[in-house]
Amino acid sequence: MIITCGIASATRTGGIFNLLSSMAALSAGANTGPAAGYAVTGAGIAATEVAGLAAGAGAEVTILYPLGLVVGLVIGRNLRASRVQAEQAAVLLAQAGALREEQAHGAALDERARIAREIHDVLAHSLGALGLQIQVARAILAERHDEQRAEEILAQAQRMADDGLTETRRAIQALRGQALPLPEGLAELSAAHELRHGAPVSLTVSGGLRPLSADVQVAIARTAAEALVNAAKHAPGQPVEISLDYRQASTALTVRNHLDGAAASYGTGFATANSRYGLAGMRERLLLLDGTLAAGPHGGDWAVIATVPG
Repeated sequence: MIITCGIASATRTGGIFNLLSSMAALSAGANTGPAAGYAVTGAGIAATEVAGLAAGAGAEVTILYPLGLVVGLVIGRNLRASRVQAEQAAVLLAQAGALREEQAHGAALDERARIAREIHDVLAHSLGALGLQIQVARAILAERHDEQRAEEILAQAQRMADDGLTETRRAIQALRGQALPLPEGLAELSAAHELRHGAPVSLTVSGGLRPLSADVQVAIARTAAEALVNAAKHAPGQPVEISLDYRQASTALTVRNHLDGAAASYGTGFATANSRYGLAGMRERLLLLDGTLAAGPHGGDWAVIATVPG
């Protein structure tokens, strides 16, 4: 079309065909690659020049008509670039939407994992220990008929049930974002330990207080609770010192109690009162937050040290 109209426009009465030739150049620029567009437009310019010189046309044909073809090509190339950009923008928009969906899906999975972890750490532990205590009480009643001992075990089971209910409420509050600030939560744990076991607990908070994520607060509170359980089991009546240090880039919890000959019962590593639901489980929870947990003898005391970024 560009060649035919270019030749026709060079005749004495064919100037109107120059407009069609320019439109063809525009179409070539918009719908073909650069090489094809340049080749087609170049062929049209050559045809116009040859036909114009053969017909004895003036500058209007030999200069302005080819210039019209170039303008058409440039406009076509711009239209093509705009269309390509629009298509790329549509693709990026679709990819962004897919990414948002993946992020939402990942967030939902993380929340489910968090809820499952809370159920595992609180309910599975409490109900498992409670079931074991009830089983022991039934065995004592059936085999020894020792009602006093069975009553003691059932009373202990009742305390465990109360503790489990309290921990469940705290877990629900944490999941809802309604948990107490960490210092207040640790103060409650300390007071409850003193009341239940008669061992003095001191709490020290240092550094600049700042809000922490729910996951970090729950992990530190769980670690403190587990350390207090171990202290009551392995070093009953011994004073416990809890320190919470808000450092520049991390938050550290340290729980210390005097060994008083209880080092052997503590053992090494992450031995706990609650098997795999104890400090080993807390260590796994802290690892999910890029934190660390250390437990062992430290200068005549048993120390549990948890550090979490944030």
